[in-house]
Amino acid sequence: LQNTVGGGKGKMFYHFRNTTGAFPTFVQGGKVMEAPQTEDEQQSLIDNLQAHKTELYKELIAEKAAPRPGVIELMDEAMADPTIAVGVCSASTKQAVTKVLDVTLGQERRNKLNVCILGDDVSKLKPDPLIYVTAAERLNIDPSKCVVVEDSMVGLRAAKGAGMKCLITYTKSTAGEDFYGEGADAKVPELAGAGVTLDKIFGPMKEKGPTAEILVGIKD
Repeated sequence: LQNTVGGGKGKMFYHFRNTTGAFPTFVQGGKVMEAPQTEDEQQSLIDNLQAHKTELYKELIAEKAAPRPGVIELMDEAMADPTIAVGVCSASTKQAVTKVLDVTLGQERRNKLNVCILGDDVSKLKPDPLIYVTAAERLNIDPSKCVVVEDSMVGLRAAKGAGMKCLITYTKSTAGEDFYGEGADAKVPELAGAGVTLDKIFGPMKEKGPTAEILVGIKD
């Protein structure tokens, strides 16, 4: 589901409706409850599962979360440039992402973000482009001048659907995906190891316009 469905709740709905074909029984207050049948009952179960998952996730994040190599350096470089706006767009809930950002970026850096749009803020999640379209609107920036850093096919499709360039920093689990076939403008295993800098991304666009190729000689 990593590359097809965005958001934790969306993945759970998909799993129960399409993979298992049924919602499960569950334990509540020490009592085994029947599988939910109505849409309201199913939504309530998903909401409760998401809330519990978020609490467990926050505990794990507090202990083990760390930014991927090069993310902080690139973000600090961008934040120091008055011509660049920096934002975070995540399909995860505000309750979960706020903890992640505080641990990985630090509260001071998070407060400097020009825009931060989370799953609770939009009616449609990635791969729908709404979250990126909304970010560009709030920043009053032409989407063609935006560059999104993503790590999945879902994020790539959302970025390209919004008319933005997209740099993929793939992981072991997504390395085999055909990102270029889906329109990625560049891909690297990680920002630091590939030598990605702000100038390597935006330099060509400033010189030749939004359609310029980025990360020439660096991308895979």
